[in-house]
Amino acid sequence: MLRFSSDVEVELVKCSAEDMDVVFSARVSTEGERTRDYGASFDETNELSKREQGLINFLMRERHGTPFEHSYFTFYVKAPIFVWREHMRHRIASYNEESGRYRELEPEFYIPNKDRKLIQVGKPGAYVFEEGSEEQYQITVNNYKKACSEAYFNYKEMLSNGVAREVARGVLPVTIYSSAYVTINARSLMNFLSLRRNVEGQSFPSYPQREIEMVAERYEEIFEYHMPVTHKAFVENGRVSP
Repeated sequence: MLRFSSDVEVELVKCSAEDMDVVFSARVSTEGERTRDYGASFDETNELSKREQGLINFLMRERHGTPFEHSYFTFYVKAPIFVWREHMRHRIASYNEESGRYRELEPEFYIPNKDRKLIQVGKPGAYVFEEGSEEQYQITVNNYKKACSEAYFNYKEMLSNGVAREVARGVLPVTIYSSAYVTINARSLMNFLSLRRNVEGQSFPSYPQREIEMVAERYEEIFEYHMPVTHKAFVENGRVSP
């Protein structure tokens, strides 16, 4: 039985990420081994001092990027293949994806929901998306479902006749879901967010495809929770990766 979804799944698996990581790594350049004692300055509430917050903002503003590379996040992400094609263009993360060579792929496919804008107006590099009509939405959903159903039937037919998984998977559309682990440091994550979200106040506007922006939104919620001072500095300095 085919399953259809209009969402993505993002789960934090593990992380070593807090604002003090940035402070430690920045101060080693001038204070060397003494930075190992700075843990004592991190009080019971885990709040940074005004000076430490100011340092993070300075590093962000002046684009001193390497201190932000010492915090990392590992996410489990489930998204359609066409999202992974965009995601993996960011060669600033480590990926391990499920393999259609070694397992039979589940019959789960993406379809747009009614909030997904369907109509492109303008030319490449200078276009916007607008709402589609109810008729256009129904045509879109019907054709997605028809194509996915036929493709998965053909896939299963080949498997049942002994065709190798790595050959049979070639008939499946890019709307099929795939899952992967993504490990990324805070600096690279900010680069991803600067390109894959469209947020008011950005120094450099970005126009991401909606489906990858959904992944970026989940990433940003987790990033803000674990590194609130760094995230605030990122936002206040135009959402430009240092």
